[in-house]
Amino acid sequence: MAPDSFKGTFDADAAAELIGAGVREVLPDAEITLAPMADGGEGTAARFTGETVTLPTTDAAGRLTEAAYVYDAAAATAYIDVAAASGLPAVADRPVPLTGDTYGTGVLIADARTRGAQRVVLALGGSGTVDGGSGILVALGARLLDRRGLPVPKGGGWLSAVESVDTARLNTDAGAMEFVLLTDVTAPVTGPEGAARVFGPQKGAAADDVELLDESLAHLCKVLEFDPTTPGAGAAGGVPVCLTWLARLLGNPDPRILPGAPVVAASLGLEDAVASADLVITGEGSLDAQSFTGKVVGTLAGLERAEGAHLAVVCGRADAAARGALPAGSLVEETGSKDADALRAAGARVAEAYRKISTVQG
Repeated sequence: MAPDSFKGTFDADAAAELIGAGVREVLPDAEITLAPMADGGEGTAARFTGETVTLPTTDAAGRLTEAAYVYDAAAATAYIDVAAASGLPAVADRPVPLTGDTYGTGVLIADARTRGAQRVVLALGGSGTVDGGSGILVALGARLLDRRGLPVPKGGGWLSAVESVDTARLNTDAGAMEFVLLTDVTAPVTGPEGAARVFGPQKGAAADDVELLDESLAHLCKVLEFDPTTPGAGAAGGVPVCLTWLARLLGNPDPRILPGAPVVAASLGLEDAVASADLVITGEGSLDAQSFTGKVVGTLAGLERAEGAHLAVVCGRADAAARGALPAGSLVEETGSKDADALRAAGARVAEAYRKISTVQG
């Protein structure tokens, strides 16, 4: 059982448990392995092994909150979701597309360094901000200054005023860590497919806000000498922009931007698990074309399965094109509802379909 979360309904852990319970009703003697997945969005950090660290920080609106990340001391690696501190759900009642920032995420990054982290794996999905990662820079001690040498107010709406960065108090120790950025999108920073135009409306940006944010991000890229067409750099409102500038300032390699689902799958050992399984069940809320662009379903569909093994997808809904993109013989089961019983029943129907196929083949 290797599903993603069903956004707004079940996290990946609950989805795996419910689908597994449904399978168990039909195949009581089956050996079931639960391997809840993530693709660089909310819940990605929890897919890695380590100590859960919780501390006070701020949300995207600057309000005090608590957020957690996972720290693997043996690997000196911190796994942090941008959504943990700077996520959209916390500001959904009052979005802050122009003034929200990633300062709270920067607090988590700085804390990880104090614990001995040498590397940060940062999951970029689910942010409520479009600030180019400027809040992270500020949390690490940098100051973004306007042409008068005064600090620029926080948030993406003010990035057009940035003319320089004061690094006198920069936490170079934290900034010098290796950054690996996980995402499920390939969006550039600006333009028709960029951070503001594609994701801004989801974060509460009106039409005029979108134009302002796109222009602001373009200006930030110019000041920081970052190529705004870089694939994936538009994730989390352009967070890779400031982190890349920071790495170059300190003489480090650029942060790697990687599709999240394959990295999580590797950390869970899914390649071997899938190769030895008779039935592989994955899933998400909506099965569509985006399911195959670095997301969980596409990643599971791409893993080699044992001869005769079957792939099944449980989802809230599925479109015809996505069904056709799955490997031949795949099973697709729509839940038709958002309650737990529906998801459990969908797992049972998959198991029943698999049992019938196995009986015919056997």
